[in-house]
Amino acid sequence: MKQLPLGRTGLSVSELCLGTMTWGSQNTAAEAHQQIEMALEHGVTFWDTAEMYPTNPVTERTIGDTETIIGAWFARGGRDRVVLATKIAGEGSKARGGEPVTGHSLRGAVEASLGRLKTDYIDLYQIHWPNRGSYHFRKMWNYTPNGDREGVLANMLDVLETAQALVAEGKIRAIGLSNESVWGASQWLRLAEENGLPRMATVQNEYSLLCRQFDTDWAELAVMEDMPLLAFSPLAAGLLSGKYAGDVTPDGTRRERTPDLGGRITPYVFEPIAAYLGIAARHGLDPCQMALAFLRTKPFPLIPIIGATSLEQLRSNIASVEVTLSPEVLAEIDAAHRAWPAPY
Repeated sequence: MKQLPLGRTGLSVSELCLGTMTWGSQNTAAEAHQQIEMALEHGVTFWDTAEMYPTNPVTERTIGDTETIIGAWFARGGRDRVVLATKIAGEGSKARGGEPVTGHSLRGAVEASLGRLKTDYIDLYQIHWPNRGSYHFRKMWNYTPNGDREGVLANMLDVLETAQALVAEGKIRAIGLSNESVWGASQWLRLAEENGLPRMATVQNEYSLLCRQFDTDWAELAVMEDMPLLAFSPLAAGLLSGKYAGDVTPDGTRRERTPDLGGRITPYVFEPIAAYLGIAARHGLDPCQMALAFLRTKPFPLIPIIGATSLEQLRSNIASVEVTLSPEVLAEIDAAHRAWPAPY
C-alpha cells in the first residue's frame, strides 16, 4: 500500500481510504472492528467518517453511532496508527437540529466528535456540504446558485477563524471540503491566504466511472492548488459491482434500504453498467477492482474511499491497488464514457 502526501497538510495517507458509513446500520460494531483490523493489516491507515453516520438511512436515533464505534476501537489503543477524517453536517441535516455550519457550530461539532471518537484530535475535519447548497447528490438538474455573495463570504471567514483556533488548540490538524463547487473552493482558499487562516486541504466529492463531474474545472483546481479529491462512491453505491444489473435488488443490499440508491437508479444507468461489466469480463478483471484501478489513472490527485459490508468485499477492494489497467482497457472505458457520459 503506497503512502501519499495529503495535499499541503504534511500528513501522509494510504492510497485508499476506508469508508465507514455502514458501521452501525448494515454492520455491527464487531463487524466494523473486523474491517478495521483487515484494513490495517493491508496498510489502509486513512479512514473517513462523519458526525451524521451511519447512513442508509440517516436517522436521528443513530446519528453519531459510527464515530462511537470507532471510539470504542480507539479506546483499546492504536489511535496513532490512523489518519482520521470526519465531518460536520451541513445545514438542513438531521444532526444538531439542522443548524448551519458556523464558527459556533463548528466548535460544538468538533467537541462532540472528539468525545464520541475517544481521541484528543482529528486529523482532517471536513464540511460535509455547504450551507448555500450545491449541485451534488443529483441536484445539478435544477441547481440554482445562492446569490448572497457577501453573506456566504462572511460565513466562510467565521468558520476559518474558528478553525484556526481549533488548530491552535490541537483539536484538529487540517480542514477540508465536501460536496463543494470550484467557486466555493476558490473563495475558501482566497480568504485563507488573505487573512492568514487555515487552508482547505482536500475536497470529498463523488467520483466514479458513472459520475465524472470532477473531470474539468475541478480537475484543474485540484492540480493547481494541490487539493486532493477524496472520491466517495467510487463503485457508484455498488452499481459497478454488477449486483444490481438487470434492475434487481438482492437481499441484504443497500438497495433494500435505499431503493433508488440516492437517485442513481435511472432509466439510463443499466446500459453503461452492462458496458463496463463487459469490459471487465473481456479482459479477465474483477469489475470493482477495474473501477477502482481506473481512478488511479486520473491526472489529478485522488484517493478513493472504499466501503464494504463484508470482509470479502473489503479484501477484494483493497487488492485493487495491485491492478494496472492496460491501454486497451482504458480505451474501451473511454469509449463507454463518451457513449454514456451522465447516466444519473
